[in-house]
Amino acid sequence: MGISQCFNTMDFRRIAKRKLPAPVFHYIDGGADDEWSLRRNTEAFNDYELLPTHLSDVSSIDIRTSLFGKSIDWPVMIAPTGASRLFHRGGEPAVARAAGAFNMPYSLSTVGTTTIEDIGAIGDHPKVFQIYVFRDREMTRSFVARCKEANYTALCLTVDTPVAGNRERDNHFGMMATAKPALRSVPSMLRHPGWLYRAVVRKDMELVNITQSDNAPKFTDMSVKDFIDSQFDRSLTWKDVEWLAGEWGGPLIIKGVQTVEDCRKAADSGATAVMLSNHGGRQLEGSPAPVDCISAVADALRDRLEIICDGGIRRGTHIVKALALGANACSIGRAYLYPLAAGGQRGVERGLGLLRDETLRSMALIGCDTLAGLDRRYVQRRA
Repeated sequence: MGISQCFNTMDFRRIAKRKLPAPVFHYIDGGADDEWSLRRNTEAFNDYELLPTHLSDVSSIDIRTSLFGKSIDWPVMIAPTGASRLFHRGGEPAVARAAGAFNMPYSLSTVGTTTIEDIGAIGDHPKVFQIYVFRDREMTRSFVARCKEANYTALCLTVDTPVAGNRERDNHFGMMATAKPALRSVPSMLRHPGWLYRAVVRKDMELVNITQSDNAPKFTDMSVKDFIDSQFDRSLTWKDVEWLAGEWGGPLIIKGVQTVEDCRKAADSGATAVMLSNHGGRQLEGSPAPVDCISAVADALRDRLEIICDGGIRRGTHIVKALALGANACSIGRAYLYPLAAGGQRGVERGLGLLRDETLRSMALIGCDTLAGLDRRYVQRRA
């Protein structure tokens, strides 16, 4: 089965599982604890039904919009995910180029394997840098300065990671934060010699934005959990968001909030957008599905914040439901990581194309021809 025979996200997932060493695949695929929140993120979309209005003129569907002050061709952005070269040698540049082909925002993670500057030089579509606040604040300040120099559109501060979630699949399969594998992961990696060569010999998977910084932490032997717990600043408060907003001076997204209260604090602290997210079900087990958070936040704060639904999106109908509930845009992670692992840039472009086509088809089927007209008339919660 090749990518030409993939017709949805789960088709790409099957290829990714075959192509990747087990620890790496399960790093993408897994969640925290019993993975209830991971499953719920997608299953929650089934609690909402789309209500079609027939005999409407849908001869032309327009899903163009704006986000972070930039025009984009459809209301979806690439979520920040760490170390994309773990999943394919094309890594972050392959995904950024695919995003450029669809004129959609691309987000680079702090723990990416490509530099801020290299991603900034790819295309003219919006670029977002996802930032963590490290205990060494000078590292955070240097990231902000580099993003300004590279003309990034927005910063995205992740706030739901004071400590790492209990990602038990990483423990079972021996996933490490760096290319030095745990012994129990070696047999699976030996079955993927190309991947192992890139990891150990070429060292393609270095977290370059961190390792090339002044006073870079040493984490050669750390697990993902140990790296997060030792480096991220647990003392972060809304005062630090105010500081970051002042340092940056541009569009600022707060990622990981889920309540109206936190979203209001984000707006009060200088944020311009919120990403309703539970980190893909990888942090707090039992946290609500992002789609279930949209209505309350939109009712209270849509005039002050752009609202992005991040988590569980696998279908165009999911995108349409989130937008109808009040989101300005959606953010996808696994929905592009599986295609990346399956086929590099070509895989991502096919995956994005399928998702966009599903969105356009769903808009036509509900009888709505523009995003401006898409509202709660088209969606209801199941009884």
